[in-house]
Amino acid sequence: MELEEKEITIELDKDQYLDLYYQMVLIRRVEERSAELYQQGKIGGFLHLYIGQEAVSTGIISARLPQDRVITAYRDHGVALNVGISAREVIAELLGKETGSSKGRGGSMHMADVEKNFWGGHAVVGSHLPIAAGMALGDQYLENDGVTICMFGDGATNIGFFHEALNLSKVWNLPVLWVCENNKYGMGTSVERASATVEMRQKAEGYNMPNDQIGGMNVLGVRQAAEKYLEFVREGNGPFFLEVVTYRFRGHSMGDPERYREAKEVKKWQKNDPIGIYRDYLISKEIAGEDELNDIETKVEAEVEDGVEFAENSPDPSAEDLFAHIYVDEE
Repeated sequence: MELEEKEITIELDKDQYLDLYYQMVLIRRVEERSAELYQQGKIGGFLHLYIGQEAVSTGIISARLPQDRVITAYRDHGVALNVGISAREVIAELLGKETGSSKGRGGSMHMADVEKNFWGGHAVVGSHLPIAAGMALGDQYLENDGVTICMFGDGATNIGFFHEALNLSKVWNLPVLWVCENNKYGMGTSVERASATVEMRQKAEGYNMPNDQIGGMNVLGVRQAAEKYLEFVREGNGPFFLEVVTYRFRGHSMGDPERYREAKEVKKWQKNDPIGIYRDYLISKEIAGEDELNDIETKVEAEVEDGVEFAENSPDPSAEDLFAHIYVDEE
């Protein structure tokens, strides 16, 4: 799937440029350390890494306003970091600790922070799409100007939740930015084998919904599109469907033997590493020098190691609290 590169016209200040780099490097390093912790038996259950897709959530979420809600699927560590959940809280949640973002109850697939307007990762494929439509309906009813940003994978476009949510979002003209992260595989099945169309955006046409398809390896390109389409939705034009073509460099989850794709395909995509692309851009445009970027990487390394130490030294949830946090307090 060859995509035409769109001209980058947005301009940011230096701190904003560097913050995008910091966030992508932070996601990459947290994921790498998470893989190591999983292999050491310190993380249980499933672990879905975001390596290779860092530019997508970083670009999308950097363009949102505080009132904009974010909800995503189970590959949610990167999104959690982008919305401002600390590396400490993310890693502690992965280790099932009381100090985690969901107090150790959610683990890898259920990170959330309502105070940051992040309404969680969701383990059941596509189950969060109707929730996103519901949140947008609530904002519309209350006459809020927030946009619900709903991120999901290409595999979710083949199930009922997807079609129900898109249909009603258009019927009711809801303020939703639907973001399909097309990483070309639903678990171990390629898009070509599972979907009648390989362009996910075409599925929005059936609901008379405006849409676009962009590349997901250039963080500035993603940011530019997010700014444009968030504004479109915020102005009362109803939902918009944005397909972002990206690629995960690791398996679907840590237990994935990856027999469904060839190593040369992965290596081809790795040459378009979003962090490498952005680093080259910053240096070529003289926005930052190598020393500055190296300093950011050193800072991230220390932050992640601090997060690991914090998580490993944090307490497990107590047996007495097993049934706590199930219901919302009545007060």
